[in-house]
Amino acid sequence: MQDNISDVKDSFLEQVNELLNYTFTFSKDISITVKGLLFIVLALVSTSIILKFVRKLITRKLPGKDKLKFITFFNYIKWTIFTVIFLIAINTAGVNVTAVLAASAALLIGVGLALQTFFQDIISGVFILIDQSVHAGDIIELEGKVGRIIDIRLRTTRAVTIDNKVLIIPNHLYLTNILFNWTENGKETRESVDVGVAYGSDVQKVKELLLSAANNHKNILKKPDPHVLFTDFGDSSLNFKLIFTLGNGFERPLIQSELRFEIDRLFRENNITIPFPQRDVHLFQEK
Repeated sequence: MQDNISDVKDSFLEQVNELLNYTFTFSKDISITVKGLLFIVLALVSTSIILKFVRKLITRKLPGKDKLKFITFFNYIKWTIFTVIFLIAINTAGVNVTAVLAASAALLIGVGLALQTFFQDIISGVFILIDQSVHAGDIIELEGKVGRIIDIRLRTTRAVTIDNKVLIIPNHLYLTNILFNWTENGKETRESVDVGVAYGSDVQKVKELLLSAANNHKNILKKPDPHVLFTDFGDSSLNFKLIFTLGNGFERPLIQSELRFEIDRLFRENNITIPFPQRDVHLFQEK
């Protein structure tokens, strides 16, 4: 009886071993056994469990929005890690990885070139999340364009301009260009308007009128006080700079325009002339 049981057991183990060693052949250089396939599945499942634990460990203290963005980025990293683990696993299982890569080399090069800028944007988005150099609500200037950030995504940043147009900024531009963050030190910004007056004008009166224009504007802050700088003796004018503070720098172009209208009105009422460039031309007649 025991001999029969032993024979059945040996027969079963032999069949299992035969099944595990069954080989799938795809080409002369590429083949894999059932045992190798099981090893690959086990490696991928184990990697998935470990990555899930790492993701929870990293994101447990991140704010809600940043957590969602990091999870999106982590998904890209996860598939990269899966690819590496898969290649290691199939190599360990006896598959000729060199032959597999050689067969798909042209495809991999094409995909790599196509995704180069895409991954630059993704990596830049991660740097923004970690560095916290810009936030939603900040007013930024990039490549001469000014906008208020409304959303920072993993690949792009969206900002709305003063004329209500939406800028979609690829995140890699943050790494390759100088970014001006107008509100890094707070929402208040120091702005200015330049003006020139004719030589012979009463400069104290000019100063008084410029301060009056700033102090009477409802959107200009009273603290710190606006002030006037006498900047230069120009070729055709005495040059002044009116400096003031705004609580919302995004309104700068509109407020500067309104100030110029008011300054022009005040100067006309007080006989202050804004000159234009003049040149004397002397003609000499040859004898």
